[in-house]
Amino acid sequence: MSTWPVRWTLRAQCPQTAARTGTLHTPHGSVRTPCFMPVGTQGSVKGLAPCWLQQTGTQMILANTYHLALRPGAELIAQLGGIHRFMGWSGPVLTDSGGFQVFSLAQLVQVDDSGVSFRSHVDGSLVHLSPERAVEIQQLLGSDVAMVLDHVVSLPNPPQVIREAMLRSLRWAQRCRQVHSREDQALFAIVQGGLDVALRQECLQRLVEMDFAGYAVGGLSVGEPPEEMYRVLRATVPSMPEDKPRYLMGVGRPQDLLEAISCGIDMFDCVMPTRNGRNAMAFTAQGVIRIRNSCYRDDPRPLEPGCPCLACRHSRAYLRHLFLAREMLGPVLLSLHNLTFYQRLMQQAQQAIAQGHFAQWKQEQLVRWASAN
Repeated sequence: MSTWPVRWTLRAQCPQTAARTGTLHTPHGSVRTPCFMPVGTQGSVKGLAPCWLQQTGTQMILANTYHLALRPGAELIAQLGGIHRFMGWSGPVLTDSGGFQVFSLAQLVQVDDSGVSFRSHVDGSLVHLSPERAVEIQQLLGSDVAMVLDHVVSLPNPPQVIREAMLRSLRWAQRCRQVHSREDQALFAIVQGGLDVALRQECLQRLVEMDFAGYAVGGLSVGEPPEEMYRVLRATVPSMPEDKPRYLMGVGRPQDLLEAISCGIDMFDCVMPTRNGRNAMAFTAQGVIRIRNSCYRDDPRPLEPGCPCLACRHSRAYLRHLFLAREMLGPVLLSLHNLTFYQRLMQQAQQAIAQGHFAQWKQEQLVRWASAN
């Protein structure tokens, strides 16, 4: 068994569900779980300085291998001291492998066992991303956690397409495992298999045999109904190693986070809180607020009473004005608020698990949101 520089320890587990709270130990600090990682796609969480991210309660962020490899280049970032120094973030960083972005953004994609060939969405140049190159890029970036390259396909898709993508992901994971050598970086595997529970179990079993530092569930929230995602999680997560971190990739609705936590997931990332914030949508404990709506024209209240974020020092009327006037401060403030909401939600989940009443707390949250929306 390998000794990885990133490890997870259990603090408490919910007696009624599989929800658990623990600590992720990394070379750049410890992270309480469950945790939510804002997405810093191009080395920046859009519009937000690192010191502001800290104020939201953010502990760990995600940076994107695909985007950073295309611009400014992994070699340049390494030359400038690595991803932490480059973006001015002293806490832990996870880099994804770039697989999802290749299949969602790139043009003229061709996939075979050697890797992925595609046209860059930046300048149209031809790029080949192999499992070995995906690891090399992430080692140059110097993230705390690197992800294997996986073959992502949309849902629904024919069973044979999903199976072939899962098997290719396994072959790629083995190659990533063989070439990864950076001692201060952990490598996480990604479980694929679509909505087929048997495929997911097969993929997970074979990945566990390869011995990774952590295990992610990928290929969900790509078109399937939420209940189907929950079904797959309930059938897959209990078989994941209990002593390793469990990561659900790219899922971000608050209700989805709570359902996934109840299945035993520890880590999340998604662009939803910042993207929705930039588009004038705020998450609150009482439901979603669409701040452009005319009902907030003269509303003196903050977005959420008791919220410590910078946005909640202002009235809803002022925030609405910023968006109507197209002032850049509006998207910045709502992004800050949404990330603060997500981090507070994670902290509340941690506390509810530790105190033994997560199941009741979760149900109360879901009922409140459903009645509001």
